[in-house]
Amino acid sequence: MRVVIAEDSALLREGLIRLLAVDGIETVAAVDTAPALIDAVGRLSPDLAIVDVRMPPTWSDEGVRAALELRERWPDVAVLILSQYVEERYAAELLSGSTRAIGYLLKDRVADVEEFLGAVRRVAEGGTALDPEVVAQLLVRRVGSPVDRLTPREHEVLSLMAQGLSNSGIAAALVVSESAVAKHVNAIFAKLPLPETPTPHRRVLAVLEFLAAQKESR
Repeated sequence: MRVVIAEDSALLREGLIRLLAVDGIETVAAVDTAPALIDAVGRLSPDLAIVDVRMPPTWSDEGVRAALELRERWPDVAVLILSQYVEERYAAELLSGSTRAIGYLLKDRVADVEEFLGAVRRVAEGGTALDPEVVAQLLVRRVGSPVDRLTPREHEVLSLMAQGLSNSGIAAALVVSESAVAKHVNAIFAKLPLPETPTPHRRVLAVLEFLAAQKESR
């Protein structure tokens, strides 16, 4: 796997390079600005871009804007966002597009090495990895939202689905049987307006369809 890192903190940038190397992942470029990220991806065609939300010169939204550009220009490049805080507006904008190969983690998550590396590989392979805190803030129940149709337990299952957990993982987290989880998942699909699709990402469509509707309502 070949990765480009965009992070303005030299310490965290070097730490990520070493952490990925331990797992046999090659960092082909490590940059500290959004324009340098766009240039590196265009030249090197990596499998994954790990992108900080806030970078120079304003430390506001340069990173996530660059991530949106990457998704538009190079849709085959997976994108994993790292942020100090949950940037709800931009997270919703990023996640309301394609369901393929996207992640949004808080930087504190990097401290859990095994979980972080698992998220990196899952996103690079076309999956989804959303931090639990990101999910919690994005899935705020709103009047008239499709999510309002879900029971509290279905809402919990939906949140864990968005984090990339399998049925067995959800069952372990909620201390219930896998058959019970399967029933909740089927109920979620039935209650939310989801299209039929043969792709392996239908599980996260339940989350991303809602995020798209949330974005349009603003």
